[in-house]
Amino acid sequence: MTVHEMKHAASDSARLEAVGGRLSRVDGPAKITGAAHYAVEQQLEGLAHAVMVESTVAAGTVLSIDTRAAETAPGVLLVLTPDTIIPLRTASDWFGTPPPDVPYCPLARVVTYSGQHVAALVAETFEQAVAAAALVKVTYDETPAIVDLSDPKAGDGIPIEAMTKEWGDAQAAFAASPVRVCAAYNTPREFQAAMEPHGLIARWQGDALTIWEPSQWLDGMARTYAEWFAIPFENVRLVSPYIGGGFGSKALALAHSAVAAASAKMLGRPVKLMLTRPQNFTSYGGRAATRQTVAIGADRDGKIQSIVHRGVNETAVDGMWVEPLGSVTSIMYATPNFSSKQNVVRVNTVVPGAKRAPGENPSAFGIESAIDELAYELGIDPLEIRLRNYAEEDPHARKAWSTRQLREAFAAGAEAFGWAKRSPAPRSMRDGHHLIGWGVAAGTYPVRRAHGEAVVNILADGSVEVESSSIDMGQGTYTILAQTAAETLGVPVEQVSVKLGDSHFARAGVAGGSRLAGVMTGAVYKAASQALDELIGLAIADPRSPFHALQANTLVVRDGRIASPRGEGPELSIAELLSAVGREKIEAKGDTMPATTTAEERYKNYTTIAMSIPHSEGDYSRHSWCAHFVEVRVDEDFGTVRVSRVVSALDSGRLYNPKLAESQWKGGIIMGIGQALLEEGMVDRRHGRIVNGNFADYMIPTNADIPDIQTISVGIPDPHSSALGGKGVGELGIVGVAPAIANAVFHATGKRVRDLPITLEKLI
Repeated sequence: MTVHEMKHAASDSARLEAVGGRLSRVDGPAKITGAAHYAVEQQLEGLAHAVMVESTVAAGTVLSIDTRAAETAPGVLLVLTPDTIIPLRTASDWFGTPPPDVPYCPLARVVTYSGQHVAALVAETFEQAVAAAALVKVTYDETPAIVDLSDPKAGDGIPIEAMTKEWGDAQAAFAASPVRVCAAYNTPREFQAAMEPHGLIARWQGDALTIWEPSQWLDGMARTYAEWFAIPFENVRLVSPYIGGGFGSKALALAHSAVAAASAKMLGRPVKLMLTRPQNFTSYGGRAATRQTVAIGADRDGKIQSIVHRGVNETAVDGMWVEPLGSVTSIMYATPNFSSKQNVVRVNTVVPGAKRAPGENPSAFGIESAIDELAYELGIDPLEIRLRNYAEEDPHARKAWSTRQLREAFAAGAEAFGWAKRSPAPRSMRDGHHLIGWGVAAGTYPVRRAHGEAVVNILADGSVEVESSSIDMGQGTYTILAQTAAETLGVPVEQVSVKLGDSHFARAGVAGGSRLAGVMTGAVYKAASQALDELIGLAIADPRSPFHALQANTLVVRDGRIASPRGEGPELSIAELLSAVGREKIEAKGDTMPATTTAEERYKNYTTIAMSIPHSEGDYSRHSWCAHFVEVRVDEDFGTVRVSRVVSALDSGRLYNPKLAESQWKGGIIMGIGQALLEEGMVDRRHGRIVNGNFADYMIPTNADIPDIQTISVGIPDPHSSALGGKGVGELGIVGVAPAIANAVFHATGKRVRDLPITLEKLI
């Protein structure tokens, strides 16, 4: 290799390692070799095993629980019922709302959904616990249940005033519009379906509690445990080194978590509790079923004059979840008149929860399907009508976009897809017995911001450690934080080790809402910058330093070596300098919160979402954007639908690691394909029971369902959204995929399917 080739290779390596480089995941080798130990894989001495007993009715009261046979079964250590579990305190919610001063019992006396936890068994082995649980006999006073949104007993629901968004006179403008479309769009219950089931190990040592549990929010969950057991927050340690998928479901401590920790305290030994796969469909909530009506009025040229939107989502009888259905509807297109209102309807289900892009996902299905219908009503190309109604500013907040590369996304996606070759008439494109359809839809996700902290240590051997209680559930936190530290400090990335997933490390907020990367790269950048300043300060000022006599104003660190920027004087490795000045390490904490922040505000920032920074705070409205172009093939004889090609152009600002961002985008697109064609939580209307709560019957996409997916980044650095210019990645990809597929199916068949999933009986 020539000197030129060596320099070129070194330059390529630096580009690969730096922020913006395509470095492969640094945690990859540990995962593929089995060296990565997940939370519930810890081997503890004296470990007992707990299992849950669920209700078999959807509504009613527990009259009695007969545990006599279970108590005498082999290996049984403890049987928990509402009468025998130790008292717990009610914890505050994720906003930090002060809780009522009432006891909390994770085992139900009043049943509000089928599958609710009513009892638990702890035994020496998992098999013994399962066998004993089958011996528990529960008697109920069953009452009629409201099974879903279409149940006649459900009613119209509760208006959510905070969801109302209005300007102009939308109703009158719609009535006066020469061209009008109005239709209802429905999405079913959907579940996160993470590969790794929920579960945990709990161990008490005195009044200190350690929890090993897959977690998207260690500090927030630690707060809940502390409040349940009335112990100091510092006494709870939550450990979650790796997570096998969460998608919004692993951000909160749940009822089964409380049972495991309570039983460990009662027994005085560690307890492991793993939910079964069916229990993962009822122990926490997936995406709520939704119903939307979207009415659009336009002039003959396709300019929108009015949008009237009404939405409903299901929530639980004894809990509240709002799926913000107007979130995309109110910002995607310019309109002088707008009205959006939303109700929630109580049904007998577990409280719904966050699933990838909650709110934005179903919201986009409604508005992006409706504008496609408007395009066909007017005879205008579906891409062109979107451009004619492009919102130059946030129509709701009346603020400039921080960056909005959506025009560029439409242009790049259309060019790569070949949209100009599309035949506009439905059923006009075919390949043998396959009807070919091309569809387009846009998507968006807000930039959710917060504050974080990180510790960066430069060690005596020149290596670097990064510590944070943030987590990596597959999105690449280990890798991008290593890249950030390496670039800032001027060291090779292989010299950086990242330690995550321990609540005793520097604090971090929830890994949700596509905010973690922006928050934590900012914190690591700040910590690493402080460590670098201290390192250079030592080199210049310490009399023992070989650079002391140089009288330089500054030095540079490159590839782990320190030198004068002018090339004069010595050149030392970081390890050699630290040895010369007698330092074992340099430690710096980067905290992105204002200096005036109080201790209470810091605690709230990391353990609640109350201090999240609104995406429209200040002068700008901050969002990520995308445009999806989809090709489907519909078998004319059987009505089966296959997505055969996807081209998506996305604006997530500066990409910290394009390789990992593309993986996240593709993961979201794949989930969108599942949503459009496969996923549906089916309810037995006689009993209010989920009947496909397993991976055999709850259909999710597999390799055979997924075509070639091309993703194109059109983003530019957005300094208004994060310290390094990035915007949200993980949630964005799924938004707009389902309507793009539905629009393509209409183009292929001439049949408009407004109820997801699109199954063959809806097309035949």
